[in-house]
Amino acid sequence: MGFLGDIGHFIMTPLYYGVSVVLIGWHKVFGAIFGQHSGVSWVLSIVFLTLTIRALLIPLFVKQIKSSRNMQLLQPKVKELQKKYGHDRERLTQETMALYKDTGTNPFSSCLPLLIQMPIFLALFRLLSHAAKTKSLESAKSIGVLSSADAYSFAKAKIFGGTISSSFMNADVTEVKIIAVFLVLAMTATTFLTQRQLMSKNMPADALSGPYAQQQKMLLYILPLVFAVGGIAFPIGVLLYWTTSNLWTMGQQFYVIRNNPAPNTEAFRAKQKRDAAKAAAKGEPVPGTAAVAVEEIVEERRPAQRQQPKKQSRQQRRTQGPKNPSPSSDSTDQGDNS
Repeated sequence: MGFLGDIGHFIMTPLYYGVSVVLIGWHKVFGAIFGQHSGVSWVLSIVFLTLTIRALLIPLFVKQIKSSRNMQLLQPKVKELQKKYGHDRERLTQETMALYKDTGTNPFSSCLPLLIQMPIFLALFRLLSHAAKTKSLESAKSIGVLSSADAYSFAKAKIFGGTISSSFMNADVTEVKIIAVFLVLAMTATTFLTQRQLMSKNMPADALSGPYAQQQKMLLYILPLVFAVGGIAFPIGVLLYWTTSNLWTMGQQFYVIRNNPAPNTEAFRAKQKRDAAKAAAKGEPVPGTAAVAVEEIVEERRPAQRQQPKKQSRQQRRTQGPKNPSPSSDSTDQGDNS
């Protein structure tokens, strides 16, 4: 355990400094507005720490989206390999990995943002846990670039009658327990919705039945469950971090799925219709497959055509007789009768 502990310390120490640098930087900004020891300034510092980290992870997120898209598009070919080499697991694995290599697809790229966020998440968790153990200014210890005074201020910052370092398990104030439960539910719900958003809008029908889809479905329910169970032990500051991160992910995914969806998905067809409607409104030619969407729009706006009467034979016309006799014929008949 000593060796593993040394490795963990070697990895986490730079993260303590990195997280604390960003945290204390934002705290100086908001502390000048709301006060250095205000709970609002520390809460906003955590929120903007999250936004800073997520902004830095945008290139990885783009890589994740591309990898997920490639995985989805390759599912029909993966199914063909399964039918062909299903009896030989080793050959199937080799052929599948060769397919990924030829198309430049990394199956593990979709997990990169989450894997990188977890150490940052743990670093913030340790900072808050360290702060929670601080009982007085004299006993406060520095961590990262946080001085002992900063650590004490961080530990004692008030929010809703409790401290940022409080959790549902150790909170003494009812209001803090309520806000902790609310944040746990928010964290769980946003975790579920971000996964659901990706599966329901940006996955083709063929990709919803393969092994990759099964893996995504498992994560869809397992991850929220893990966060719901473990969330009651998370400090409020950590819950704020993860909920803010999930909200960022939802907004980021919404933008990417809306503007650059994967082919043959619900989002892709919706974008085709939007592009077609814009082109039709401007009177411009519709490029590519969007022409289908224009035809649908034009068809919806086209007035209903008048139904033509069915053709009848001469015998049918004689049997039915004239439907609307002309006035002249009526007068002629009357004259004959007189």
